[in-house]
Amino acid sequence: MWEYTDKVKDHFLNPHNVGEIENPDGEAEVGSLACGDALKLTFSLDENKRIKEAKFKTFGCASAIATSSALTDIIKGMTLEEALKVTNQDIAEYLGGLPQEKMHCSVMGKQALEKAVENYRGAPSIEPGTKIICECFGVTDKEIERVVRENKLSTVEEVTNYTKAGGGCGNCHDAIQQIIDSVKSESKSSQQPQLTNLQKIRLIEETIEREIRPSLKHDGGDIDLIDVIGNRVIVATRGACATCKASDITLKHFVEHRLKELVSPDITVEEAAK
Repeated sequence: MWEYTDKVKDHFLNPHNVGEIENPDGEAEVGSLACGDALKLTFSLDENKRIKEAKFKTFGCASAIATSSALTDIIKGMTLEEALKVTNQDIAEYLGGLPQEKMHCSVMGKQALEKAVENYRGAPSIEPGTKIICECFGVTDKEIERVVRENKLSTVEEVTNYTKAGGGCGNCHDAIQQIIDSVKSESKSSQQPQLTNLQKIRLIEETIEREIRPSLKHDGGDIDLIDVIGNRVIVATRGACATCKASDITLKHFVEHRLKELVSPDITVEEAAK
């Protein structure tokens, strides 16, 4: 059984702002009864274009009701630009935390707000180039990218907790993992300092000596750095590695992986011509 904070329980048992605004400035519906959670959000603006009133109707669990109630409280008095900066983590923290398995409810509130603002502005509800990744729950690649980036998610299970994507037939698990890997790669690239060619070569040499060679020697193998051409690292396998039928796998899944992780995500490793 999930543990809920007192504030979650209060917003569930005594939800705020339940209902629907007549002639709202913005409105949106997200989720579906088929997947178990659905939310309709409406808001109206005052003469200063601040959110005067926000109401919701939801079908779902205690977390869905509590997060919707919390969201409508949080955004009152905000401009639309300020409201759009509210994250699903802000909603969860406002409630004193949520079980990981229920974080998708806070994400649903964030999605409803964004779509309601899009409705007010007349913007398209679906971003061009968006692709449905999870057919079971209608979750797009952009939604998954955002929650992975904003919440620093690293596993398919975490993505399912936050979006429900992958919680049905499971056919989209590989596609979700690819998105996770892509976001991680972008993050590493943005954090990676620019290296001169000399710095890169030295770092490659140090990584081979410290992180790669000891493991290969443990199994009777070895490796020599032959050349570095841009992001191509040319190496020669020695000892047991030179005669091993799985040497190509070792180069790609161990040597290249470690160099990508510790030097640059753009690196590729090649065996020198024999």
